[in-house]
Amino acid sequence: MAHIIQGLMDHYGYYVLGIALMLELLALPLPGEVLMTYTGLLIFQGHLNWMFSIVIAGCGASLGMSLSYWIGFKLGTPFFEKHGAKIHFGPDKLQKTSDWFERYGNKLLIIAYFIPGIRHFTGYFSGVTRMPFRTYMLYAYPGAFLWTGTFISLGKILGPKWEQFHHTITKYLLMAGVIAALLFVVIYLFKRYREQIYSSTAKRVSEGVKIFHSFGKVRFLLLASFGVFLTLFILMAGLVQDFLANEFADFDDVTTYIILILFEDQSVWNPWMTDFAYLSSIPVLLTITGLTMVWILFKSHDRFLEIGFMLFVLVGGELWDEGLRRLFHRTGPENLVGTFPSEQTLITLIFLGFAMFLLVRHLEVTWVRTGVVFLVLAVSFLVGLSRIYFNIQYPSDVVAGYVFGGVWLSLNVILLEIFRLIQGGKNMRGSGII
Repeated sequence: MAHIIQGLMDHYGYYVLGIALMLELLALPLPGEVLMTYTGLLIFQGHLNWMFSIVIAGCGASLGMSLSYWIGFKLGTPFFEKHGAKIHFGPDKLQKTSDWFERYGNKLLIIAYFIPGIRHFTGYFSGVTRMPFRTYMLYAYPGAFLWTGTFISLGKILGPKWEQFHHTITKYLLMAGVIAALLFVVIYLFKRYREQIYSSTAKRVSEGVKIFHSFGKVRFLLLASFGVFLTLFILMAGLVQDFLANEFADFDDVTTYIILILFEDQSVWNPWMTDFAYLSSIPVLLTITGLTMVWILFKSHDRFLEIGFMLFVLVGGELWDEGLRRLFHRTGPENLVGTFPSEQTLITLIFLGFAMFLLVRHLEVTWVRTGVVFLVLAVSFLVGLSRIYFNIQYPSDVVAGYVFGGVWLSLNVILLEIFRLIQGGKNMRGSGII
């Protein structure tokens, strides 16, 4: 099928692109991702126009989603009232799902395009559940252009390497879509059952810390930190498993190729990447650490606890990094020994992350807090980008640095807040409050 569509694309180009994507989103078994990345190859070769291809593809996908919506709308509730029991989807279950889909399903529309088997039915179900068509358009149409633009652009970037890397990239985008969908479900469940989660967690934690209920913000911070820690720990276990199974080759090849293509003008990018690399240098990190300690001395009530923890996190992070690289003993692209995980990304995330956490902990302005978080993420990303650009470390080394560093960082955030609670409890008992 894929070869037939490619042959049609060579002759009819835009017509096949728009019609095929429209039909695919009506649940016909057509290889949409293959078609779009192959379109990118044709753009690379100069046979098609990049922006016009995205417009045609996005319009075709949007039309397919619109048709599937109206088909579902026409089928409607009577179809499920008559036949729903046969597939264990009767009127009661349909109503509950409709209520959920009306509140949250619109946001899922954007993610669903990247998940085969899901995108083919979201349109139908949106119609069946009577989601307002204006709301449906607001999310479905931008999602269509995001989906088509992503795959067409990837095909354009890959160019002659399209056939070699297409399946690998599709696999990783599918994984990203599934992870995004799972995160969406987790956030939904957390919002819906927040009070039950709080009360259940408080009950368990209160056995060790009886004053837990009096620290609302700390309680939320502990829950969030534990969620981050658990997620990163699972990712860390997966990375170790993949490392031992030598399964990083495809990811490293594809990511390195894309980065080198995107930043191929070395005369322009070499100075920038040098500056990005300098962000992970000891002088920069120690300067930020010193400024953070000064801030703590003037602003924090728990100054000795926080400074002590900061020193512990930094020294422990260095030992954590050194131990990991000695344990895995990986040889990098320039025959450098001990590149897994990346020392630069791991240490940068730990140093900056914990320093910024202590700053944010004492700030009340929301936009400043958000800006600080994005600053840490941006700096860590740029440091990792420079390591790959200069061919010093593999992309998997860089990603491992983020994950392993995040595990150590989130673990110590949890420990700090627990110690803060314990210390607060002692102070309250000493003053006779409890």
